[in-house]
Amino acid sequence: MKGGLAVPLLVTVTKSDLVALGYGPSRSTDIIRLAKAVMVNKGFEYYRARKLGRVPASAVEEILGIPISELIVPTSGISTVKEELS
Repeated sequence: MKGGLAVPLLVTVTKSDLVALGYGPSRSTDIIRLAKAVMVNKGFEYYRARKLGRVPASAVEEILGIPISELIVPTSGISTVKEELS
């Protein structure tokens, strides 16, 4: 923890992540769409965006009924930077 602020790591999932886990491209798209609907129902209007293809892992876990957050490890981008700072 640097600077006194703890930055929570939000694990997100994309269609590519789901394909890498073994789901087909079409099923992966359906899961992302359903996860976006879950987030909108929780009041997060941001997820109404048509081109948004990244959703919280927790929403995908709700749909699949299995924990996937342990399976998805960030490999690049801001997520990796946040992990290194913690």
